[in-house]
Amino acid sequence: MSRNNPLQTLRPVLELLADGEVHSGESLGSALGVSRAAVWKQLQKLEQRGIVLESVKGRGYRLPGGLDLLSPAAIDSYLNPGARALLGGLQVVDQVDSTNARMLELLERQCGHAVVMFAEQQTAGRGRRGRPWVSPFGGGIHFSVGWQFSGGVQLLEGLSLAVGVALTRAMAEFDVPDLRVKWPNDIWWRGRKLAGVLLELSGDLTDSCAVAIGIGLNFRLSPQSAAAIDQPWAELAGIRPGLDRNRVAAAVLNHLLPLLEQYPGEGFGPYRDAWVQLDQFAGRPVILRSAQREWCGVARGVDASGALLLELDGRLQRFHGGELSLREACP
Repeated sequence: MSRNNPLQTLRPVLELLADGEVHSGESLGSALGVSRAAVWKQLQKLEQRGIVLESVKGRGYRLPGGLDLLSPAAIDSYLNPGARALLGGLQVVDQVDSTNARMLELLERQCGHAVVMFAEQQTAGRGRRGRPWVSPFGGGIHFSVGWQFSGGVQLLEGLSLAVGVALTRAMAEFDVPDLRVKWPNDIWWRGRKLAGVLLELSGDLTDSCAVAIGIGLNFRLSPQSAAAIDQPWAELAGIRPGLDRNRVAAAVLNHLLPLLEQYPGEGFGPYRDAWVQLDQFAGRPVILRSAQREWCGVARGVDASGALLLELDGRLQRFHGGELSLREACP
């Protein structure tokens, strides 16, 4: 069993419980070819991993709401030919500390280009500025894509914003309304965070460099998981019930992989207008903070490189991502 997949031996019982129906210990044991005592031990391990089980007295156990498990074969079946041709590898692991951390390891070994790693659960998922990203088992679509670029880090200007546009285009295929982007890397739905993007670089930043593009999309969060989130949030299943996680995952890749292939030649330019039209804070008073200071002004979109345009005392100033945080000013 690999260190990246400690839930591997529990996958069979998860697949049986994924339908959300009640299953007796006897029927689970029969299907798995183990004793009821062994089934009980496996169920205890699931609960230790934060997977919520419900015991129905006299009948058995169930996963409330069921689980829509990710599958490489299912995701691949929804890929369009163009995206499939670009794909260098597709992995689904049950549990990992961070898909970005593992992807950076692959890139450093020169074997991560165009590889996609999905995780049912991250134990140390993170967003920008080191903030934790809540990644409960089966509750989101969490994955990283590795990509190698030649020409230096300047080619990647605006990439996180372009990825945000790609995410909104994928969600549009499922008629998800009212999506907005928040500079530099968030997707919002009606003022609540639905998804985030985290780019992490590796290699020679002046020549050949690699980037791990991490994406976290809230799909269906349990009340226990949601309690750990420290900001307003949204989940895709609450906006469009009945969506297939594998199909959504493939739709994101159908937009993301061609973007990464074309980005060195095209840059952020082709995505700028779309981003500006989706801008959550367009024309609004905002507060921009760094570790040392803050600026209060009016958001005026982004320039051709993806830098934030902030109107301060009647003049436009440009700010690049880094360790900056943007919030709407209190009315």
